[in-house]
Amino acid sequence: MNQHLIRSILAIRADGGVTLPSGDRIMPDPILVGRNADKLEQLAAAHGVERWSTDLAAALANPDDEIFFDAGTTQMRPKMLEQAIAAGKHVYCEKPIATTLDEALKIAQIAETAGVKNGVVMDKLFLPGLLKIAMLRKSGFFGRMLRVHCEFGYWVFEGDLQPIQRPSWNYRLEDGGGIILDMLCHWRYVLDNLFGNVESVSCLGATQIPERIDEMGQPYKATADDAAFSTFQLEGGVIATINSSWTTRVYRDDLVVFQVDGTHGSAVAGLTTCKVQPRVATPRPVWNPDEKQTRDFRDDWQEVPDTVPYPNGFRAQWEMFIRHVVADEPWSYTLREGAKGLQLVDSALDSWRERRWIDLPALPA
Repeated sequence: MNQHLIRSILAIRADGGVTLPSGDRIMPDPILVGRNADKLEQLAAAHGVERWSTDLAAALANPDDEIFFDAGTTQMRPKMLEQAIAAGKHVYCEKPIATTLDEALKIAQIAETAGVKNGVVMDKLFLPGLLKIAMLRKSGFFGRMLRVHCEFGYWVFEGDLQPIQRPSWNYRLEDGGGIILDMLCHWRYVLDNLFGNVESVSCLGATQIPERIDEMGQPYKATADDAAFSTFQLEGGVIATINSSWTTRVYRDDLVVFQVDGTHGSAVAGLTTCKVQPRVATPRPVWNPDEKQTRDFRDDWQEVPDTVPYPNGFRAQWEMFIRHVVADEPWSYTLREGAKGLQLVDSALDSWRERRWIDLPALPA
């Protein structure tokens, strides 16, 4: 509702559509499809959407609707995508594109064989903080990149003292929950695109809150992992460490923070901001445990300015996919790229279970 409908499709409509290289404009005409008629009707009325339906087959039968977008549950996604592909639709979906690598490769192959254009949401690449990291890397700021460290997460309420702020299925393994499945799909495309292709992983997961309260106020057993501590070896010798947790309280500048260290400089980025410390401006710290630290190390960093506008990342990728479908503009965020996220998930789960490093081979063509 928020990112894809209100801030993407409806925002595009409000601004007159997607502009093509020819100067023509493409206006999305959405139809909302779901299982609850009352919710659909209310959502459509609240946002001026004229069309909605509970009949997916009938909606897919309309030749005027060229793109099918899926943001349902992960377990249902491969079947929904396959149904849309069989109807001749171009397909675009949220991640993960499946719950296992085998499922992900199968649906990618089905889309490729059918010749439909396909894509997966990779919204983190469009975060202003990470766009600034990409600019720094392109400029050569880091020199030889050495290390990436990311802290992600926040405290998700159990439901007894405070209302829950994430769906209860997120914490049931049998319903497709788990932070490894949810977040390592993100970390795969972030690492691959910004820091170096992932070559191997070592991961330790945990279910740190064993019981939670669901939407009906009933207690249930949490069977999925709610924290994951991962180390990655990237091409070029870069080492990345990422802690993902729904059981941590935030004491940092943002809900996600990346620190990148290189021979010529370092950067720290959140969702929107990015600060840097070049080699020539790196201070000389003094270790003295007998005296209270008086230096504010944050003062030694310089903020990267906002020199360009940063649109909503979901909308930016929607516009790219629409131009890809209509004008055949280049597009790299395919279902096969999305399958790499499931490869990392499967490998991380194997690593946790077997307590060892797992190498990631190239995916089959």
